[in-house]
Amino acid sequence: MRQDTVDRIRKFSEDRDWDQFHSPANLAKSISIEANELLECFQWNDTEYDMPQVKEELADVIVYCQNMLDKLGLDADTIVNSKMEQNEAKYPVNKSKGNATKYNKL
Repeated sequence: MRQDTVDRIRKFSEDRDWDQFHSPANLAKSISIEANELLECFQWNDTEYDMPQVKEELADVIVYCQNMLDKLGLDADTIVNSKMEQNEAKYPVNKSKGNATKYNKL
């Protein structure tokens, strides 16, 4: 995410003094709630959905994730790249390409 976007998210919370409500547990709950609101966009139809609503809910998830990163002192690039290394080891291309089987059954 661009730094100006991250700064805007931080300023939004700071201006409202909301950091006091941003415990890791509260943020995890909020991420889950917003992710479920995103899922609700696809509840009855996998192919026809309200794109503006999808964008709003996805943005809410991303904002709460950034708040969680800040609260825990984490860097998105660092943790995503670490996870990608794990995924690449669990799902080698030669075994998993075009295959949705879980890693422990490849």
